[in-house]
Amino acid sequence: MSHFPPLSTNPKHPGRQYALGRELRVSVLTSAAETDGRHDVVDSFMPAGAATPLHAHTAYEERLWVSAGSLTVWAGDEKVILRSGDFYTVPLRVPHAIAAGPQGARALNISTPAGFAELITRTATPLHLATEATVFDVELFNAVAQEMGDLLLGPPGATPGGLPPEHPEAR
Repeated sequence: MSHFPPLSTNPKHPGRQYALGRELRVSVLTSAAETDGRHDVVDSFMPAGAATPLHAHTAYEERLWVSAGSLTVWAGDEKVILRSGDFYTVPLRVPHAIAAGPQGARALNISTPAGFAELITRTATPLHLATEATVFDVELFNAVAQEMGDLLLGPPGATPGGLPPEHPEAR
C-alpha cells in the first residue's frame, strides 16, 4: 500500500479512508449527512494508468480539482487533460470517463448534490482493513452505482466517442 500517498483527513472523522482495490484511494472529507445532502467532498488518488468505466450520473454533478499529477477526462464531446490546479465540471447525465496520467493523480471530487461519497462508503474497503491483496469488488460497485442512478456505459478505457449515435446517452 506504500505506493499511495497519504490523503487529507477530516479531524472530526479521521477513519473515513477507503480503498477500491489497487485502483483508487479515497478520504471522505465531507459527507451528505454534514451538508443536508447539498454536496460531498472526497480527496482521492488514482495510480498511473488507472481508469474509470464509461458512465453517467443521473443524480449528481461531478466536479474535479486536481492537486497533483494529471487526469484525462472524456466528457461528452470533450477531452480535457487536467493538471495540478485545474478544475472541471462534469454536468448531470453527461457520459464520461476519467484516467490517471503517468504519475497518477490526486484530486478533490465534489458531488452536488451529494452522492459519490456514499458510493465509496458502501462499496470500498476501509483503509485500515485493506492490504496489498485487497481487490475491487466490481459487481458490488456496479450494483450500488446503478441503485444510486449511475448509468454504466462501458468498461475502463471506453470513452463517450465510442457510444453508437443511436444510444440514448450519446451526445
